[in-house]
This record gives sequence, C-alpha cells and structure tokens, in this order.
Amino acid sequence: MNNPILGIDLGTTHSSVAIVDAGFPLVLADQEGHRLTPSVVHYPTTGETPLVGRKAQRMRVQAPSRTIYDIKRFMGRSASDLSDREWEVDYELSRTMGEPLKVLLGDRTLRPEEVSATILAQLKRIAEQSMECSLERAVITVPAYFNDSQRQATLEAGRMAGLTVERILNEPTAAALSYGLNRLKENAKVAVYDLGGGTFDITILEMFEGVFRVLATHGNTQLGGRDLDQRIVDYCIQQCASSALREAIKSHPECMAKIRAAAEEAKITLSQQTEATIEIPFLYQEEHFSCHFDRDTLERLSQPLIEKTRAHCLRAMHDAKLESQDLDQVILVGGQTRMPLIKQKVAEFFACSDFEENRGDIRIGQSFHEQEGPALHTGEHPDEAIALGAAIQGGILSGTLNHLTLLDVTPLSLGLETFGGLMNVLIPRNSTIPTKAGEVFTTAVANQREMLIHVLQGERERAADNWSLGRFVVPFESAPRGVARVGVQFAIDANGILKVLARNLKDGTEQTLEIQSAIDVEDQQVSQMVESSVENALDDMESRRWIEQKLKAQQLLQAVDCSLEACGTSVDGNMVEFIELKVREVKQTLARENPETQKGDIARLKASMKELDEATQALAAMLLDEVASKLLE
Repeated sequence: MNNPILGIDLGTTHSSVAIVDAGFPLVLADQEGHRLTPSVVHYPTTGETPLVGRKAQRMRVQAPSRTIYDIKRFMGRSASDLSDREWEVDYELSRTMGEPLKVLLGDRTLRPEEVSATILAQLKRIAEQSMECSLERAVITVPAYFNDSQRQATLEAGRMAGLTVERILNEPTAAALSYGLNRLKENAKVAVYDLGGGTFDITILEMFEGVFRVLATHGNTQLGGRDLDQRIVDYCIQQCASSALREAIKSHPECMAKIRAAAEEAKITLSQQTEATIEIPFLYQEEHFSCHFDRDTLERLSQPLIEKTRAHCLRAMHDAKLESQDLDQVILVGGQTRMPLIKQKVAEFFACSDFEENRGDIRIGQSFHEQEGPALHTGEHPDEAIALGAAIQGGILSGTLNHLTLLDVTPLSLGLETFGGLMNVLIPRNSTIPTKAGEVFTTAVANQREMLIHVLQGERERAADNWSLGRFVVPFESAPRGVARVGVQFAIDANGILKVLARNLKDGTEQTLEIQSAIDVEDQQVSQMVESSVENALDDMESRRWIEQKLKAQQLLQAVDCSLEACGTSVDGNMVEFIELKVREVKQTLARENPETQKGDIARLKASMKELDEATQALAAMLLDEVASKLLE
C-alpha cells in the first residue's frame, strides 16, 4: 500500500498537518503533544539551524528582527502590492517596487517561499515522527482568493521542503470536506465562513451524490485576526501613561513585539472571559505597562473588521443565486471565529435559526430570527478543520477514500484582449476546475505579421479595467486581413494554475505561457473587482456596444475608400460628392467619442452608417458589374 498523502494547513499564524489513518482523518501532534505549530521561524545570528514553531515564537520578544511571522501574507507578492499597514512587522522587508518581496536579515536575504518551506519541513518531520515512516506527498491549502503567483509560491515552498505537492486546495473547501463525511446530507447547501489569522474566505458549496461542488467563493487575503491584533496594539499604545513610553514602543522593535504578544493573549482570553488586564513589567527600561481591557472594548475595536466580511458574504450568496433560507448550514472555521461577537454576527448575516455548538447532539444558544434558517456550526477545534479537510482530499487522491469527489471553481473570469481594447472571456468566473477553453482568433488589419496574446483576469468589459496577467507575441507571415489564424487555449489545473497555449494554425508552431507574474494590485481588490463590475455594469456595456459599433464603422469606411479607388473616374462626380459627405458624417460622429470612457452616440453612429451604406449601394452595384464583366471576358 502506498504511503498516505499528508494534508497541510499552511496558516498565517498557525499551521498543522493531518493524515487519513485506517480510514479516519486526524491531526498529528508534535512530541510535546501540540497539534498546532506557530507559523514562526527564528534565524540565529550564528548561522545555526533555524528554530520553528513554539521555540521561534519565544524569540519574537528577544530577537524580533530575526524572527519571521505572518510570512504567508507576503508569498508571491511584490513591494508595490503592500498597503501601508502591511509593512508594520518587526523584521525588515525589501522595498524595491515591482520586485518580489524578500526578508532582510542583515547578513542574508530570504524569499518568503524559503521561510514557508522551513515551516513545511517542520510539519513533515512531525508527521514522519508520528507515523514512523517517510512521507513525501502532500495536499497544501491556500486561501480561495490566492492569485496565481501566490499559488505558485506555495507549490515552490512545498518542493523546497522535500514534498511532492499533489494538490493545492482552497481552504474553505477543505473545511467543508472535514465536516462532509458525517454532517452533510444529500443536496445540502453549505456556507463556509473562514476567518483565520491573516485571511478571510466565504464559500458556498453543494453536496449531491457524494460530490462537493463549489457554487461561489469570495474573500480577502489581507483580512484576519492579525488586523484585529493591530487594533488592540494601537489601543494599548494610546493607553500608555506617558508620551515617552508611546514613542519608545514605536521606535523599539522589542517593545512592539511585547505589546503584540500581550494583545493576542488578551484577545484569546476574552473569548472565554469578559474582562482581562494587559500587564507588561519593564516594557521599556524601568517603565511598566498596565491597562484594563474588556470584551466590550474588544468588540468595539473588532466591529468594523467583522462588518467588512458581511459584504463578501452577501456577494457570495448573490453569485450562488441563493437566499439565506436556501442554506442548510453555516460552518465557522479559523481560530478567529472563537470570538463570541463573530458567532453572533455571522448568525445575523445568514439569518441562522439557531446557534449550534458541535458537542454531540446538544443544541444550545438562542434564536436570532423568527424565520427558519440555516444552523450555525462551530467545531470544538475550528483551527484544525482545514488540515483535516486537506487530509481527506489526500485520501481521495490516494484512493483511501473513494466515495467523495471534489469540484472547485475559479473565482474570477479569464480572457484575452481583443481588437478595440475589449476583454474576450474564455473561462467565466465560478467555472468548475480543472477546465479548458479555447477559441480561434484572426487578424484585424491587412498585412499584420504578429498577434499579441494579452491575458486578462477580471469582470470588466474593457481590457484596461481588468488585471494584466501576462502577454506574448505570436508571429506569422504577412497576409490579407482575416487570413492568419491563431488558436488560443486556456487550461486551469486542479491547483488553479493557468497555462496559456497559442498555436499558429498554418504551420502548427506553438507557444506556451504559464502565468507566474504578480498582479500589481492589493489582494483585497479582488473582491473590489467583482463589486466594481456590478456598479459599472451599465456603463461598461455601453462602452462595449460603442467600441463594437466603432470597429464596424471603421471597417465600413475602409471598404468605401477601397471601392472608390477601384472605380476611379468611372464614378459620377455627384455620387462621389454625396458619398464623401456621408463619410464625413460618420467620421464626425466617431470624433465625438469620450477618450476616457470610450463611449459615444451609438444611435447617431448607427444612423450615419446606415445612410452611408445606402449611399454606396449604386457604387457596390457598379463594382459587381465590373467583376462580372471581367469574368465573362
């Protein structure tokens, strides 16, 4: 029997590894009995082996500039992607715009993939020690809204850790799998609300005849518990007794690291208690820090962040074409969902009929709405659900579990820029993956010697309003307009990685592009892209209609010029003058285009084109007669 496939949750704050053993998925513990490993790596100045997990966590206060945390947020990104708040870490990052981010340790530089590989290697060791065998195959989870570069970075980190990555799996989908074995009924529709340390995802799934199908997904890869920690840190700094202490905290990484650790501890405490005291003796020199912190204050600080998730939930439900009452369950996963306010708010977002804790068959809590709605599920260990789901996916791939199938989707549309600056969609958003789609394109002008393949991702009609993922040129021999033909195929594999194939259909030559370049926008703008497409839908469609009509007009003008030139002096002067008048009217209408919105008077353009077409009917007849007479000669 083949060795099992590991399921790995590579998290922002904590990571874990699970496996299917004897048909049962379980999270593996390290030698100290801990099932969660802090996603922290400390690099000693002496060049010794890096410390990983809890040992590294303890070094955050002592050596913050050499202790790397939250590295998942920087995977596959460049300096130009980061918001101002994302730079607020205790270690140094490279700031060269447009280049991939690197961690600067003074004597060396590290790519985020290398740091993540160190964490993955530690998880691999934990699994091998527990199972007492060599384990090299793995399924690794990522946020649903990780872009191609971030997924590629995760794959590379896995390879660097000595793992064969069998599948990159979306985290909410993994969480649903972990509940699916014993909780989902046939035709069940489930919302997975996943709020972890660094990311947020909401995914709507349906189960039918043992098949999980993703109906819609939404989220923000830069929203999580760390953002709430930062708000608590800011609050603590405001509570400092002296301005000198406030400035000391901001200017000394060791002080800031102590505040961050205390803020996280207080947040965790207030999930179980209503009051806490944050105390840090000798925070700076002889100065101590102490402040009272209660659940009401925590909820006031966290409310704006929780409300941000609501828009994503509504969008996902809209994309899935469902109402709250259509859902059977709402599943909470991610360590941050332990917070009582989050449980309450999510119940309100989805009009949950009951608050249900998964402790046997006991149902506790209160009703938030009189109408019947989905049950709200919170596992006893919401931060382990993703690793368990990844292990189940590993069991499916290895054949250990053969009664489940998983179908995932792509979150945004993929396509090409076409003549006129429009986006031609080849793979619509929410298409089930893996998938392939292709189309044949031809030249727009005569004697064209190459075609630009410009790959786009987004939901807007104009290419300029979408994200550029990459581009390359397909050369061919000079030929009349519409003769050269290029077939383009998009293929998304099970990991969500896009490969673009372009083939010159005349000579069979091919070019392939694997999209790896980072998108030069912040990740939270992924959701903004979808929202923007809805807000600008009418304007975008009007722009598309104008551009398409404009292209037709330009083709008509070119055809009229060629016809007049072909007929020469045989055309009556009055006819030529009338045709030229109608040509000017078309050109004048085209000239009224707004260069920013690429919109104009479509009705007027159609009318002037019709008048020009009618004015050239006699000219077209003359050309046909001339061609016919030459054929008879």
